[in-house]
Amino acid sequence: MPKKRVLPYIILGILKQNPGLSGKEITEQFTCEIGEFWKASHSQIYPELKKMLADKWIEKRSKEDNAKEIDYFLTLNGKSVLKEWIDQPLELPVNRDPFSLKMFFINDKDDPRVNELIDEEKRLLKEQLAHLKMREALLFDDEKRIQQNYGHYLILTRAISRIEGQIAWLKSIK
Repeated sequence: MPKKRVLPYIILGILKQNPGLSGKEITEQFTCEIGEFWKASHSQIYPELKKMLADKWIEKRSKEDNAKEIDYFLTLNGKSVLKEWIDQPLELPVNRDPFSLKMFFINDKDDPRVNELIDEEKRLLKEQLAHLKMREALLFDDEKRIQQNYGHYLILTRAISRIEGQIAWLKSIK
């Protein structure tokens, strides 16, 4: 099953928060906060902008002082698509952190989706943690087995630790 494209939703969220950015300025957003949890290059972003224009999710306008420079804006359709995406439930596996992306684009602290997303993320992480702990008990029940597959053991315990930390953080904010 092909991976669901997330980049257009990120671009929609960026444009919602910063209307009128150029393609270069959108690309620069991936070296700032969003780059902490999602990467994209100009070679990915520009083709996506073309698709989004064709889908009428965004519109472009030339700058008054330089007709070659183009700024992008959300259309009503694009705003609706972004809202629908944020409203979709999270799914396992939690790859590339869609929780962080969705939260990043919710501006109002009183938005009811904040608590909904936190609850969904906690549920998914608890399921994932239970699975990883079951694997740890099954695969590494004694020191000899740990030593035989030490790298695997380290990565598994890192994943457990990371998820426990995420759950603790989620509990601390709600």
